[in-house]
Amino acid sequence: MTKTAAAYLLCLFPLWTMAQKRPTAIQVPLQASNWEFRPGGVEFTTYKSVPAMKILTTKDSAVLKQLDFTNGTIEYDMEPLDPYFTSFYFRRNSKAENECFYFRTAEAGKGDAVQYAPHLGGINLWDMLPEYQSATWFAKDQWNHVKLVISGKQMRVYVNDTIHPVLQVPRLEGNTTDGGLAFDGQAIIANLVVKPAQTEALSPDAGIDITDNDPRYLRQWQLSTPITTPVNLDFSLDWKPAKDAAWESIWAERKGLINLTRKFGGMADRARRIVWLKTNIHSTVAQVRQVSLGFSDEVWVFVNGNFAYVDKNLYSLPAMKQPDGRCSIDNASFSLPLKAGDNEVMIAVANNFYGWGIIARLDKFENLTFGK
Repeated sequence: MTKTAAAYLLCLFPLWTMAQKRPTAIQVPLQASNWEFRPGGVEFTTYKSVPAMKILTTKDSAVLKQLDFTNGTIEYDMEPLDPYFTSFYFRRNSKAENECFYFRTAEAGKGDAVQYAPHLGGINLWDMLPEYQSATWFAKDQWNHVKLVISGKQMRVYVNDTIHPVLQVPRLEGNTTDGGLAFDGQAIIANLVVKPAQTEALSPDAGIDITDNDPRYLRQWQLSTPITTPVNLDFSLDWKPAKDAAWESIWAERKGLINLTRKFGGMADRARRIVWLKTNIHSTVAQVRQVSLGFSDEVWVFVNGNFAYVDKNLYSLPAMKQPDGRCSIDNASFSLPLKAGDNEVMIAVANNFYGWGIIARLDKFENLTFGK
């Protein structure tokens, strides 16, 4: 063997050693020493002949110690006990910033049985992401096998079937790219396995957003500073920004969503806030267009200084829009009169519950220019 070949092999040896030491699968011990939890809130036991972790109340959680997860496959068995939810968190930096997949335990077999929703600034974005819920069957008195494949911006979720995903997420919307794992909600967990970097050829790049091809969406807006509204006062024109007020640009995210939760968080200390959005629509002719508007939670729309539309989308109240109080382009529609030339559209948006934002789309894109 030549000296050059020997040196080459010596260089390869540390890499080979690291490859041998890197685990292909981690069987996570369901023992108290491996988890953070409230004393009395979690029980470690043997259940149906396997080691298990039992979360005892709806409000309790268990956070895995000393594991930083970025990409890979996570599998576990779960028997739900909670009457409402049982959740799994990944890329968890804190209770306020994480990715989350959960079961609505009373909705097995229904269209909203499972949901993906990140936490941004402590706000669960379930009401802004109705497209990330799905139907699946799961049992309340037996093990249900759950598998998540997470790769960069994408995720696939399997429940009681490792071939056909029940939920496909083309773009994970959380602010985190790595972090810990956790569970909450009453449930029994067993057979937790983490396979780092094993992503089953799932692309790490975000999937396409077909609405990017649709020019009718209003995507470019100017944004004011939010204000906290007085108690028992619904709306006042006095809250409109002054002529010399500062504005900043904001662009729509996926599906044309102006995501105010990502920008401002939710309701701090349960205080209702209002922010103003404005944009310009240039029309070469006078015309009336129909606007489809998704919104959460309350909106006041003006065109050229005149009231055009006002509405509320308040979850569990009579003003709730379909689907189930979530922000959707199907929430509402109204007529928007446009003059020839520039038209200033302003929307005041109030936060009442969880996430807030808007999606706006015109019925036709004819003789129009947006945002100029």
